[in-house]
Amino acid sequence: MSRLNYGTALLSGFRWLMRNHPEVFVIGQGLWSPWYVGNSMTDLDKEFGRERVIDSPVSESSITGVAVGAALSGKKPIIVHPRMDFMLYSMDAIVNQAAKWRHMMGGGASVPLTIRAIVNRGGEQGAQHSQALHSWFAHIPGLRVVMPASVSDARDLLIASVLSQDPVVFIDDRWLYSQECEVGPVDKPLNLNEEGPKVIRKGKDITLIASSYSVVLAKKAADKLSKFDVDAEVIDVRVLSPLKTTVILQSVKKTGRALCVDGGWATCGFSSEILALLVEGLNPSVWKAAPKRLTLPFAPAPSSSALEAEYYPDDDDVVEIVMKIFDKNSR
Repeated sequence: MSRLNYGTALLSGFRWLMRNHPEVFVIGQGLWSPWYVGNSMTDLDKEFGRERVIDSPVSESSITGVAVGAALSGKKPIIVHPRMDFMLYSMDAIVNQAAKWRHMMGGGASVPLTIRAIVNRGGEQGAQHSQALHSWFAHIPGLRVVMPASVSDARDLLIASVLSQDPVVFIDDRWLYSQECEVGPVDKPLNLNEEGPKVIRKGKDITLIASSYSVVLAKKAADKLSKFDVDAEVIDVRVLSPLKTTVILQSVKKTGRALCVDGGWATCGFSSEILALLVEGLNPSVWKAAPKRLTLPFAPAPSSSALEAEYYPDDDDVVEIVMKIFDKNSR
């Protein structure tokens, strides 16, 4: 067992992949600088050489196109976009090329490409540096979308993503990097085809459904809710697309109540998909209360720390909504 934080777990995943799979290489901006990628890639270039850990020019579109071509040629590239916002320059290569090749070629070609997109929020970074755009990519058939919330998943789902034969958008959030836990060795890599939502806290009264940093909020809220005799079950979605629905539906069928906590916006967002899944997939007799969601306000992120404190939901906001569902007072 090793004690890792979220960032060093990612580093451990990179090391395992590059030691065991010579076809893996990493390309992106700032990969030789801890300022860009935190402690998640420390000294990888020294250990594996700068021909396999490539610090690229500032050209998101070109490096993504290069990586798509490399994947079609038998390599397993990992692209690192230190800010998800600027990854939008590479949308053609991701959405029109990587996601479509297997379908267009009748299964005769695959694009085993992993796109690591990092979410940077808070710190007065403003509207162009703060977006979590997971719902965009979950909308696209042919792309897998992975959002690990735990330290062990940061490592293990990274490995599973890179070993997949499909293009994967792997999204990690810097707000998760301070988490720590004991993690065992990689005995057998996960098969991404088999991974999906997990119940990480059992409960009987309400289901809290979340992904990425929102899982942290849901877990904290569940602990607080227990003081009000509300027993919350927490589901970490983990793999947003393709979405496996069984665990989510079974949980809400048991509890009869649901709240989706999502780090994106409500309009056409991932929380909308979860609520539609529940309403379509469960008999009306199951429901003890209408399902709810907690998302960002429908406005670009502010640049002021005072406004950020109002803009980003916290665990107390989760508690407040749940208490309203139960018609209780949390104050």
